[in-house]
Amino acid sequence: MIVVGEPSGDAHAAKLVRELRARTEPERTIEIFGSTGPQLREAGVETIVSADDLAIVGVPEIARALPVFWNAFKRLKAEAKRRRPDVVILVDFPEFNLKLARSLKKLGLRVVYYISPQLWAWRRYRVRTIKRDVDLLLAILPFEKDWYSIRGVDHVEYVGSPLAREVKPKLDRETFCRSHGLNASRPMIALLPGSRRTEITRHLPIMLEAASKLLIPMPEVQFVIALSENRSASEVDTAFEAAGIVKRQKAAFTTVKNETFDALAAADAAAVCSGTATLEAGIIQTPMVVIYKGSALNYRLLMPLIDVEHFGLVNLIAGERLATELIQNDLTPEKLAAELERLLEPKVNQEMRGKLKLVSERLGSGGASGRAADAILRLLRN
Repeated sequence: MIVVGEPSGDAHAAKLVRELRARTEPERTIEIFGSTGPQLREAGVETIVSADDLAIVGVPEIARALPVFWNAFKRLKAEAKRRRPDVVILVDFPEFNLKLARSLKKLGLRVVYYISPQLWAWRRYRVRTIKRDVDLLLAILPFEKDWYSIRGVDHVEYVGSPLAREVKPKLDRETFCRSHGLNASRPMIALLPGSRRTEITRHLPIMLEAASKLLIPMPEVQFVIALSENRSASEVDTAFEAAGIVKRQKAAFTTVKNETFDALAAADAAAVCSGTATLEAGIIQTPMVVIYKGSALNYRLLMPLIDVEHFGLVNLIAGERLATELIQNDLTPEKLAAELERLLEPKVNQEMRGKLKLVSERLGSGGASGRAADAILRLLRN
């Protein structure tokens, strides 16, 4: 049984499923079911719950969707009880999956947690949940195994980041520009507003306003809005309206879908929603500013629980404020425009690219999905 709740987890889980199947003896088959997104479904995992309905962020938003979560929880637990899977793999999505781990452990099932909850960042008390309810924790960041070991959790295996050596653009800058009618000789900035609807609504209008301000002193700049597979062009149109972008200004913007790596590789700089995308930009070595804005209520409720110096994963791995972070009230069109303009300065740009190369090297040499599959199969055989 495998359980995901958002697009990034779905992508990592699909790679894991393929590695598990590749390592299974020819005379045996693996039956896999659970909560799936489009990539897990494409990998042949049977859907009990659609993860598309669970990718919700924010305390009020989650509160309104509680019946959806509760129904999903009951269906997954009932199916686990009926089928008795040899192992349950929970992928990220801690608000849901840590509660599910408790219930499934009580049923006597073996629980693997892939992509450790970021307990080092906030809600550290959950370590006791990991210690009690998880048989094997697969960590993807280099400092996590030691962090857990200090706190008495020894069933942790570091497998490396599933992004390392797997984040690869398909097109070079010239080809990407040619395919989208862009000019490769002019500066280009990628805008990554996030993969969730609420992130598009909150981030993209601010990004577009910042871009329009930057176009005044630098009219030659081109902007590429990189959307994830599950977002629609209509959401971009709504953001244009909210930002007050007029028709003549729209010529500076190009929207691409499911081409994030190519857009980042082609870009001179990027504005990136805090999360996995900052690591992707770091691996590709694109100078960036990290942005995030939640609802005022969410920020007031959650900020006291956060216990790290940096929000951006790329900064956490670097161990320094490598990329400027514009979070909540700091995220304004004026500040974002100024930071993007600074990142286009050749000296600043090259210096950040050099530091991002070191961040990329710290994430490992690739093959995390395969190592995770090996660890799970060892657990099954034991």
